[in-house]
Amino acid sequence: MDQNFRKLVELLLPAGILEYFDLIDSNQDKEGIHIYLAEKNSIPVEHQHKKAHSKGFFSEVVIQDFPIRNQRVMLHAKRRRWEVLEDGQIITRD
Repeated sequence: MDQNFRKLVELLLPAGILEYFDLIDSNQDKEGIHIYLAEKNSIPVEHQHKKAHSKGFFSEVVIQDFPIRNQRVMLHAKRRRWEVLEDGQIITRD
């Protein structure tokens, strides 16, 4: 992501969200602005000693954020889950 664009996006999104999520898409319609985020494929720090692989995403969650230019903003976030190879345990980031 271009540095200038990243700085702009960081100003518009909740603080720190780009540490854990990638910006996938955005669009605007009559309901407002929709921003689509997917959690990065990096195992949570507390589980990095385990061998695990991504098992996809949970269902998308829609979060209404503060308006931008008098338009509603909806964040569409998909959280990732990983499966521990040794015991099949599913882990997620809090």
